[in-house]
Amino acid sequence: MTTTVKLPEPLEAALRQRCLQEGRSISEVIRDALSAYLAKEAELDSAWQLGRDVFGRHAGPAELASARKRALAEVWEERHAARGA
Repeated sequence: MTTTVKLPEPLEAALRQRCLQEGRSISEVIRDALSAYLAKEAELDSAWQLGRDVFGRHAGPAELASARKRALAEVWEERHAARGA
């Protein structure tokens, strides 16, 4: 398959220079670069994998989700008790 890619002049000049230095064709270098880019994108971690080192580091009441209203009322009472003292 043939694909046309428009490159800014400085990028094209750098590409041509690299191809001359390595003795490779422009097509070969572009194929290799594109393959490496696509392989890198496939290796991206999920959100969980990216945050796995921080998940679970912060401790709190285990039943907070099920008893959120009670926990909120306790915090509210503590703040108002501190203001009244």
